[in-house]
Parts: sequence; structure tokens; C-alpha cells
Amino acid sequence: MNAASQRKALVLFSGGQDSTACLAWALERYAQVETIGFDYGQRHRIELDCRLDVLRGLHAQFPAWSPKLGEDHLLDLSLLGQLSDTALTEARAIELQANGLPNTFVPGRNLLFLSFAATLAYRRGASVLVGGMCETDYSGYPDCRDNTLKALQVALSLGLDQPMTIETPLMFLTKAQTWRLSEQLGGTALNDLIIERTHTCYLGQRDQRHAWGYGCGSCPACELRARGHAEFMGLR
Repeated sequence: MNAASQRKALVLFSGGQDSTACLAWALERYAQVETIGFDYGQRHRIELDCRLDVLRGLHAQFPAWSPKLGEDHLLDLSLLGQLSDTALTEARAIELQANGLPNTFVPGRNLLFLSFAATLAYRRGASVLVGGMCETDYSGYPDCRDNTLKALQVALSLGLDQPMTIETPLMFLTKAQTWRLSEQLGGTALNDLIIERTHTCYLGQRDQRHAWGYGCGSCPACELRARGHAEFMGLR
């Protein structure tokens, strides 16, 4: 067993496609894996129910991973929602802002998520944080960029006085490549689970079932997922 596989990881797990792919990636690599989610008053709060359904599905369908998959944690970060003025935390139209970012950008969200995750990881004996941040197919969020997360990794390691690694396996993948990755990790069964059980739609809608999963079909998250799935299917 190599050194990496003996480490314990904490996966930032929202219940969406990307974080589910990252969770599978971590389960292939680390001896123990725990998950953490955040309730920050998100408009698509249904993802918090979906994440539990995904975890149940992973335990039931992937016996090789189940013994590694440990405790799940949910943190109340409602203060973030109170401070934010965004289309992810309020019922308002999704549109571009003057600074070129969509108003779905929640300032500081990933910085806070990873800082709180590092605090929990420290207590739980984990030295790896795994997140689904990506700067290939994304909405331009600055806290998803590789340079931001490299800087945060240094700050967290210094602030905790011990190494804390931030892994972002999707950072330079397109959505089509993310579908390919999850298939490589868990076969058709994992992609079927992602389609049926995960949630990505910003509007929190699950009344429409598409080839790629459930959602409104028109918000930026749904469009990215749909386009990536179509490309993935075209390459098979």
C-alpha cells in the first residue's frame, strides 16, 4: 500500500455530479473517506436530500467502496446565505453582472467551505480535502481557479501547522471528460446513479427527467451538464 492510499480524505460533497465523481475518485485512492456538506440557504436546497440518497446508493451498489466510506457531516452555514445577494440564495433571475460574473457567484463560498472542511479534517485525522472545483467548464467563479486553491492549500497548511492537501481531480476536465472519469471509476452503474440520484440544477427542480438527469434544463448548471453528457455520448 503506497503512502497516498493510507491517508484519510474528506470530500466536499454537495450531492451533484461533480462531487459524486470526486467522491468515487477518492474512494479509489484513500484508505478512509468521509464527506462534508453545507447548508447555506441555497435555493437548490433539495441537493441536501439528494446527497444522502447518493451515499445510500454508493453503499448498496459498490461493495468495494462501502467499507472505506465513513461518516457524513453537514454544517450549518446559513450566515453565508444571509450575507450573500445572489441568484443561488434568493429567488431572482440568473444574469450576468457588470463585473462579467454571473449572479450565481456566491463570494467566498469555496474559501469558506474549504476552511471549515480543513477544521473538521484536522479533528477527524484527515489530511486530504477533495473538491469538485473546475476551471474548464465553469461559470468563471474565481474561487474555482487552480491558483486560488493552491494559495489556499498553503494558507491552511501554515495555519494548521501540518500539511493539508487540496485535491481537485476535475480542475482541467471538461464536463464530457467528467462523465468519462466516473464511467472509468464505477462503470455504467456509477453514471446511472449520477443520472438518477444526483442534483445539479440551480433552480432546484427535479420534475423533469433528461438523458443526463433531473433539472430545469435551462439554467447554466443544467446547460453545462447537458452539453457535457451529449459530447460524452457522442464520443463513446
